[in-house]
Amino acid sequence: MLDITNFGLFALSVFLLSVTPGPDMAYVIGQSVANGRRAGILSATGVALGSCTHAVASAVGLTALITASPLMFTVIKYAGAAYLMYLGGKMVLGTFAKQTTNNSEVEPVKTKANLTNLLSKGFITTLTNPKVLLFFISFFPQFVSPGGEHHTASFLILGMTYALIAFFTDLTFAILAGSAAGAVSQNRGLQKILDRIVGVTFFGLGLRLALTRR
Repeated sequence: MLDITNFGLFALSVFLLSVTPGPDMAYVIGQSVANGRRAGILSATGVALGSCTHAVASAVGLTALITASPLMFTVIKYAGAAYLMYLGGKMVLGTFAKQTTNNSEVEPVKTKANLTNLLSKGFITTLTNPKVLLFFISFFPQFVSPGGEHHTASFLILGMTYALIAFFTDLTFAILAGSAAGAVSQNRGLQKILDRIVGVTFFGLGLRLALTRR
């Protein structure tokens, strides 16, 4: 598929990341609990639009970087590898830390439930999260062949795949709403398992990225 490699592994990794509780999921669940399923679905749509914006920006930026400066791309590659390994290690080690109650993760977000507010807040929640862009920059290059001729299209497909998987995950939690979604998000045992799986995956991908030659 163009210059994309290991697409299945990419999709699996994105899915594992998407079902791990975070700010986007907290916002979607919070709106669904506070204002109903329609609010949760609209919030998930706003989050997806933010992810699509990140996808386009990273596709253009990463392609330009590869074309303009092999040295800079190498620097970004090692920085991205270090970040992924740090993120993975932090997630795994965090599962062994003392449990603390963090009600803010799934606390309902009280706001006026209209189309503009829900879409814009979901969009801004994702767009202003620097970790999302950093994840795009550090994660995506592992799945695109540096010697290919279709970098922009490849990065864009990966970005839209990320946005689509994340959207359907958020949509599922929005539909399940306060009952099942809240139970899953507050299930400490399930969170630990997911964090360890995602953490080990990220650490391995970071190591793989560091050892990959251009």
